[in-house]
Amino acid sequence: MTRIIGVAGFKNAGKTTLVEKLVRELTARGHLVSTVKHAHHSFDIDHEGRDSFRHRKAGASEVAVVSRHRWAIIHELRDEAEPPLTDILAKLAPCDLVIVEGYKRDSHEKIEVRNLDLDHPRLAGDDPTVVAIAANGEVADAPVPVFSRDDVTALATFIERHMELA
Repeated sequence: MTRIIGVAGFKNAGKTTLVEKLVRELTARGHLVSTVKHAHHSFDIDHEGRDSFRHRKAGASEVAVVSRHRWAIIHELRDEAEPPLTDILAKLAPCDLVIVEGYKRDSHEKIEVRNLDLDHPRLAGDDPTVVAIAANGEVADAPVPVFSRDDVTALATFIERHMELA
C-alpha cells in the first residue's frame, strides 16, 4: 500500500522548498519517495525544436522520451479533462511514500504550509484532512501539531510515525 501525504498551502507559502527538503530527508532515511506536483498553469517539459515537441505538435497523443538515465511520458490532454489525482497516483511505480504538492481540496491527508508574513486563509481547523502545520513562526491555538518549516528532521519524524513508515 502506497502512503500519501500532501503538502498544501497558498502561493509563496514555501511548499516546494519544504517538499524538496522532505524528499531529501526521507530518502536519506532509506524511504523510496515519489512526488506529484499540481500546476495551476500550463507547463511544458519539452520545447520547440525538440523531437518530442515535434511529435506532439504533429498530433501524437502520448510521446515517450527514453534515455539510459531517465524516461518520461508526455500525455497531451487536448480536449480531455484534467485527470483526478487518483488516476495519476495509479500511474506511479510502487514506493514507500508519495508526497503530493498542491491538490489542497482533495481528500488525502495534508501538511499545511504557512508563511505567516502573508495574509492567506487557514486550512487547518476547517479542513479535517490537515494533520499538521509547517510555519515560519508560532501558530497560536492550532488544532493540529505545529512544526517550524525549517525543522525538516522533526517534520520527517512526524511523517514517518503518522504514515506508519517502517
